[in-house]
Amino acid sequence: MTSTEFSNTSPGLRVATLGTADLRAALMAGWTDFKRAPAFGLFFALVYVAGGLALWFGLGAMGQPVWFVPIAVGFPLLAPFAAIGLYEVSRRLERDEPLSWAPVLGALRGRGDGQLALMAVGVLIVFGFWIILARGIFAIFMSRSGIGFDSIGLMFSVEGIFMLLVGSAVGAAVALGLFAITVISLPMLLDREVDFVTAMIASVETVRQNPRTMLIWAGMIAGLLFAAMIPAFLGLFIVLPVLGHATWHLYRRALG
Repeated sequence: MTSTEFSNTSPGLRVATLGTADLRAALMAGWTDFKRAPAFGLFFALVYVAGGLALWFGLGAMGQPVWFVPIAVGFPLLAPFAAIGLYEVSRRLERDEPLSWAPVLGALRGRGDGQLALMAVGVLIVFGFWIILARGIFAIFMSRSGIGFDSIGLMFSVEGIFMLLVGSAVGAAVALGLFAITVISLPMLLDREVDFVTAMIASVETVRQNPRTMLIWAGMIAGLLFAAMIPAFLGLFIVLPVLGHATWHLYRRALG
């Protein structure tokens, strides 16, 4: 494994060259961490699953179940924040520090300097922007069809199919951009005393220097999260903790 120093972030910070072997090692380490401290993984997965089910039943109660499609596409954008506590668990396991709920839940506040909160606000803004885009795409394709967005029938119309294709492409682009700025920055903000701009630069630089490996990782995350969401979100009880812990270990491999 080689590394390259870049001057846009903290002095001496180096980005390692990553390969698929690093992804396999990160996943194995993530699975090991989950088995060592399953209660924490199950707890954070429960919070994420509860949020997804609340959205599903809430939209159904409002008579707009189809809105769950764009929300489900954007829902994985929020997964990294559900994993912040898991990063702390992996960090403590790595350093042989005691595990307890107070410091793990306290990790959701970051290092107390507000940097993690600023990142959270930014991600929520992007999520809201995606919902606005989804409404715009719907308006473009469905304005002349006469089918309301509260009708499940639009999913099987010609306009609905094209809408889903375009919407999925746009959603993937938004998700990929957000992935690039968060995949390394969130665990980095928990681990180091850096500002969120520096952390985002480090994250983007990691993706830039390892495009193939990081695209594979992004695809794995998206595919596993979507697959885990299909059976009433139940698969997330395993997938989310393992991916959360694995992301920590990938960060450690990327920035050491």
